[in-house]
Amino acid sequence: MDKEQGKTAVSVENLERRFGDFVAVDRISFSVASGEIFGFLGPNGAGKSTTIRMLCGILAPTGGTGTVAGFDIRSQPEFIKTRIGYMSQKFSLYEDLTVEENINFYSGIYRIPANRKRERKEWVIEMADLTEHRSSLTGVLASGWKQRLALGCAVLHEPPVIFLDEPTSGVDPVSRRRFWDLIYELSGSGVTVFVTTHYMDEAEYCDRLGLIYRGELIASGAPEKLKTELMREDVLEVHCDKPHEAMELIAAMPGVKEAALFGRGLHVVTDKGEQVLRDLQATLPAKGFAVERIEPVAASLEDVFVSLVENRDREEEPQREVRR
Repeated sequence: MDKEQGKTAVSVENLERRFGDFVAVDRISFSVASGEIFGFLGPNGAGKSTTIRMLCGILAPTGGTGTVAGFDIRSQPEFIKTRIGYMSQKFSLYEDLTVEENINFYSGIYRIPANRKRERKEWVIEMADLTEHRSSLTGVLASGWKQRLALGCAVLHEPPVIFLDEPTSGVDPVSRRRFWDLIYELSGSGVTVFVTTHYMDEAEYCDRLGLIYRGELIASGAPEKLKTELMREDVLEVHCDKPHEAMELIAAMPGVKEAALFGRGLHVVTDKGEQVLRDLQATLPAKGFAVERIEPVAASLEDVFVSLVENRDREEEPQREVRR
C-alpha cells in the first residue's frame, strides 16, 4: 500500500514480545500517521529496539496485532521489508568500500531498476553532501557524513516508512542538527519517520512521542501536550553556586521528589511548589549557598519523563511487595 492510499502508516494493538518469562514489550498500542515524525523515547532496555524489530518484520510478536505500510506484521513480514527503510544503532555500511560502492551495493539489494540507479545514487550523494568524497573509503569519513550516507542508503528505494534506531548516537551536535534537517525533508515529502532516541532535545523535534518504560507505553502525544497536560508536579529552577552540593541538600528536603542538574542550574520537581519555594529561599542561604534566583518554570521533557517513571515505580512498588 502506498503512503498516499492510507492515513495510517503504522498501527499496533496490544503488541507483546516475551523471551521466556521476561516481557520485553508489554501489550503496547499506538498508531503513526503517514508523513509523521514519531519519536520513541525510553532508557536502554525499555523495549524500543525490540518493538522496531517486530515492526520491521525481523522478530515475530508473541501477542497482539499490527500493520506497517498496510501489511500485517505477523503474516506479511517479507512484504513489509520491501516497503520500509531501516537504519540501526550500529553503523551498518561497509567501511572498506567507497561511498559510491556502498550505494551501488544497496541499489542491488533493493533491486532498484537499472534506469533509476544513477539518479538515486546522485540523490544520495547530494543529500549527504558527499560530492567531493564519492570515491573515498567510507571508513575514513567523519561520523556525521557516515550517518547521512547510512540514511541515504536506507531510503534509496524510496520507502514510505523508515525506522531509525538511535540514528545520531555518538554524533556531534552540529551533525545531529543537519541530520534532523534531512529527516524534516523526508517527512515533508510524505515519508513516515519512526525514530528512537535518548536525546531530549531531539525528542522535541518529533511531531508526537511515545514514552516507553520497562516494556510499557506509559504516555504518548505531542511534546507540548506531554509537558503541559501530563506533568502532575511543579518544577522550580534554582540558580546558585556549588550546584552539585546544593543538589544533594535539596534532594533530601521534604516535599522534593527529584533534584537534577539542568544546564547551569537545577530543576527541582515537587508537588508542593509554593512551600518548597519558600523552604529553598530560606534553607540555601542559611547553608552557605549564594542564590542567584529560584523560580517556577515550565516542565521540560526530561522532567516529564522522570516524573512519569517515578510515578509508575511508586504504583508498582506495592505489587512487588505482595509478590514477594
